[in-house]
Amino acid sequence: MSSSDIFIGETIGTAVLILLGGGVCAAVTLKASKAKDAGWLAITFGWGFAVLTAAYLAGGVSGAHLNPAVTIGLAIEGGTKWSDVPLYLVSQLFGAMIGAVLVWLTYLGQFQAHLTDPAILASKPHEEGMVDEKAAPKAGPVLGIFSTGPEIRNYAQNVLTEVIATVVLVLAILTQGLNDGGNGIGVLGALVTALVVVGIGLSLGGPTGYAINPVRDLGPRIVHSLLPLPNKGGSDWTYAWVPVVGPLIGGAIAGGIYNLAFK
Repeated sequence: MSSSDIFIGETIGTAVLILLGGGVCAAVTLKASKAKDAGWLAITFGWGFAVLTAAYLAGGVSGAHLNPAVTIGLAIEGGTKWSDVPLYLVSQLFGAMIGAVLVWLTYLGQFQAHLTDPAILASKPHEEGMVDEKAAPKAGPVLGIFSTGPEIRNYAQNVLTEVIATVVLVLAILTQGLNDGGNGIGVLGALVTALVVVGIGLSLGGPTGYAINPVRDLGPRIVHSLLPLPNKGGSDWTYAWVPVVGPLIGGAIAGGIYNLAFK
């Protein structure tokens, strides 16, 4: 596929992924939303449907990596040229930022109402599982719409959680090609991947919010820091490296496991 295919597919696909995934987080979080307090099941299935939509949309154009961890895993496995990796990663980050801006525009009135509501302002910001208030900054009241945060802030543990969850995701993607005598599962691959993401969210997402995708977290976190949101609070940059490093390590490990165990 051409460089333009990669850029267009990954940018648009990742933008849709974040629009729908961040959108369900906004729907559950914002006080004036009809889906307020719909809960974790709504978030996990919302992200699964986001993956499904984005993967079908971009699959025939760029291969629908939509995730640097997937790109790294495929490069190690041999299915993606290393020379294409930088373009994939840049396109994915750009798309994630576009998607986060679209979430803000979609819920513009709800963001304004939520962040100027006296009851919201009077409550303590969600502390993202802080053990020691001096050790980490308090997250802003809408940061969870844009990025992830741990329930217990222990960087080694948080990285390990993201590594394990991402290994499951990337291995599930890489091994699809082994089915049907090596012919793969075709267009059903997007559905299977979406269901895997739902499963990861339900089973492994509790500790950190399961970023399992560096740009899913970094792109929207950058947007959160730049948007003119009143009383938005901090972007928790002290934690931001965890959902980048953890998934990248997980994607690399998954590629290595595939080469050792399945080739």
